[in-house]
Parts: sequence; structure tokens; C-alpha cells
Amino acid sequence: MIRSELIQKIAEENPHLYQRDVERIVNTFFEEVTGAMARGDRVELRGFGAFSVKKRDARIGRNPRTGETVHVEEKHVPFFKTGKLLRDRLNGKVE
Repeated sequence: MIRSELIQKIAEENPHLYQRDVERIVNTFFEEVTGAMARGDRVELRGFGAFSVKKRDARIGRNPRTGETVHVEEKHVPFFKTGKLLRDRLNGKVE
């Protein structure tokens, strides 16, 4: 599912809301999650999962094409851990 499909689905299920308002709500949600993660905060959505940021230390890597060693800087990467309810639904354990 892509963002526009999510907006369309929410708008269809909530006919009392204008599509532009639903779009603003969805965009605000993603901006808040992104902003929180950029600050290093953890975002938890009960039953769905938790978004966090993990730090990868600097290291020496290797260019696969030339075999030459390269310095890879430290970086922060997004990490998602599924919640129990989502994991159970994916495995058909929830009625």
C-alpha cells in the first residue's frame, strides 16, 4: 500500500471527512514520526510495532568492484520491530 492508497482508504471509510483533510492528517502523522526519529526518539504504535533509530559505527569496508578498502562513516538507520498483535495476525493466530 502506498500513501495515496492509504489516504483514499481512510477517506472512503470516513465519508464525513474531506479528502484534503485526510491527506493533511496522514502527512502530519508521517512528519511527526519522522521528526521524532530524527531527534532519536522511539515511536511506538501499540499492536503494530515500534520505530527506532540504530547507530551503525564507522568501519572499514571494501569496494566490491575494485577490492580497494574504503572508510565507511558512522550512520543512523531506521529500525522497525513488529508488535505482538501484528506478528500474530501475520501468522494467522488471531481470530
